[in-house]
Amino acid sequence: MKKIITLCLLGAVTLTASAQTSVSKTWVADQGNGTYKNPVLYADYSDPDICRVGDDYYMTASSFNCLPGLPILHSKDLVNWTLIGHAVASSLAPHTNTRPQHGNHIWAPCIRHHNGEFYIYWGDPDQGVYMVKTKDPKGTWEDPVLVKAGKGIIDTTPLWDEDGKVYLAHAYAGSRAGLKSVIAVCEMNAEGTKTIGPSRIIFDGHEAHQTCEGPKFYKRNGYYYIFHPAGGVPTGWQVVLRSKNVYGPYEWKTVLAQGNTPINGPHQGGWVDTPEGEDWFMHFQDVGAAGRLVHLQPVKWVNDWPVIGIDKDGDGCGEPVLTYQKPKTSAKFPICTPQESDEFNTNILGLQWQWHGNINEKWHYCNPTDGYIRLYSYPVPDDYKSLWDVSNLLMQKVPAPSFTATTKLKFSPIEKYKGERAGLVVMGMDYAALAIENTDNGLVLSQVECLKADKGSTETANESVTLKNNEVYLRAQVTTTGEKISKSEGGHDLVVMCQMYYSTNGKKFQKIGKEFQLKEGKWIGAKVGVFCTRPAIVTNDGGWADVDWFRMDK
Repeated sequence: MKKIITLCLLGAVTLTASAQTSVSKTWVADQGNGTYKNPVLYADYSDPDICRVGDDYYMTASSFNCLPGLPILHSKDLVNWTLIGHAVASSLAPHTNTRPQHGNHIWAPCIRHHNGEFYIYWGDPDQGVYMVKTKDPKGTWEDPVLVKAGKGIIDTTPLWDEDGKVYLAHAYAGSRAGLKSVIAVCEMNAEGTKTIGPSRIIFDGHEAHQTCEGPKFYKRNGYYYIFHPAGGVPTGWQVVLRSKNVYGPYEWKTVLAQGNTPINGPHQGGWVDTPEGEDWFMHFQDVGAAGRLVHLQPVKWVNDWPVIGIDKDGDGCGEPVLTYQKPKTSAKFPICTPQESDEFNTNILGLQWQWHGNINEKWHYCNPTDGYIRLYSYPVPDDYKSLWDVSNLLMQKVPAPSFTATTKLKFSPIEKYKGERAGLVVMGMDYAALAIENTDNGLVLSQVECLKADKGSTETANESVTLKNNEVYLRAQVTTTGEKISKSEGGHDLVVMCQMYYSTNGKKFQKIGKEFQLKEGKWIGAKVGVFCTRPAIVTNDGGWADVDWFRMDK
């Protein structure tokens, strides 16, 4: 284990843990010559939204059932981003939920700055519209407030008007509301904490823009604008509505579509202007297993209509760019990316980590003195089928089309409790794992896979080996060649494969099991991380796994 020599150094490390900057070894969008490549974030920051305060940009994204939730990212140039915190710390209502609520909870948030405070609104499809706020986006956010109760209200976005009135635009989830492809607006109180009266549908997209959703509400030059995607996540396009009246009637225009580019969707996002007078749009592209990747597009205003991307034929509808000149800034800023690798040298979890459900404080212990995180084995649910049922999976996003994730782990089960497990997992609706299990024959390492885990399937062990000691190095090597899954919606999902390895000395790695094809989770990309569980038995304690480090590389 790693040692930190002095208390002074320990303090410095601890204080900077939440604000550290890093440069990825797997994906960097800034090309170092004044240009960038898309995606600017090759990671599942689904439904991104953005706001500017001075010369600082802040972004958030959907987090669904994963916690901490509502990631907060910061940038000075819209290309280089750092993860600086989360707006929801540890649990979501109902707080008694102990199982993962796959695909539920935080859908399509909107971040805004108003009167010195940051606000984030989102729709929980089963409960209604929530809001959190803070004066410091790097600090603690207030507890969520239920702004509008109702089933199926999603994709919420506020607007503070010049006359003091406050509005909320939103969409409906057909799976809960029984209606979709419409945009609605309602009024809120001055504090933005409660709606006033019912919502009013102001746009029907059934004929021209089936599956219109994800609205973002703005005002410019006397026009109310609603930016929204339509046509479905993998295959859609961007529409803009405008009107002189908040409740319409709205005229519409398609302003961004895939065209002859490889960027499918392009799906929902947010518009932002810069201090230098430029306009930009951030949106996502769904590529399947890796999730929904964040792209940056230039925006030009023509006759009070935005044109997003590059309009090659002059019809007012742009196509996405693959590379482009970086936004103009007042100074040159260093290359940085969200955190990936972790040496576990601090007394708090790195911001890249999320659990799969409401957080239990008894799941882990950060030991900065010796430089590891201890995962306590925690009982699985009584009706456990697979790791799909487990909340205490410590996971992070897939960071690149191809990468290697390696961890050093020491497993210390309670000898009499057979079935305790720990290991490395690549998680989605299908998953694969390297699982060390305490058995009657000692510690056994198995490469396991579970196909259709979301349907209640169980694991299959493809290969097993007996370990002579309890310390082992585990590796997942992920590769993407550009091949697409023809049977996916629109045929845009990428084939992503994973081969697993292990080592007893950290130098020579041996292949184990068979190659596995990654699959996305419920509305999220596949994730990679570590776990420690024990059977659903009544005990007063269990074993643990000490994770020394977790490293992402090419």
